[in-house]
Amino acid sequence: MQTFRLEVLTPEKRFFEGDVDMVIVRSVDGELGVLHGHTPMVAPIGIGSLRILANGVWREAFISGGFMEVKPESTLILSDAVEWPEEIDIKRAEAAKERALERLRQIKSREEYIRSQAALARALNRLKIARKYRE
Repeated sequence: MQTFRLEVLTPEKRFFEGDVDMVIVRSVDGELGVLHGHTPMVAPIGIGSLRILANGVWREAFISGGFMEVKPESTLILSDAVEWPEEIDIKRAEAAKERALERLRQIKSREEYIRSQAALARALNRLKIARKYRE
């Protein structure tokens, strides 16, 4: 399997940079897998997991959404937040989940509802990934 260059950036750091065999993310239309030589494209990424196959080993991280630019020889992912399971603070994610649920119970506008739903999705996905690799 041929490799390609993957770079994952957040506003705070370069989360990942290296040669990979495959990357899988959740796009707004479903899961999207990228291999070497993929057709060029730009795609929005949904809240969920970022799975990276490098040297025959899969690693999974939480991703808060963002955008992905795919070229035949490289892929660039831009996101507000990406975290390895061991970096996720479970207590903080639980607190964020509870805050989002409380905000959903007290919705005052459509905009607040949408923001609260996104916050809840981020918290639930963080918890899912953290617990998957810690238990």
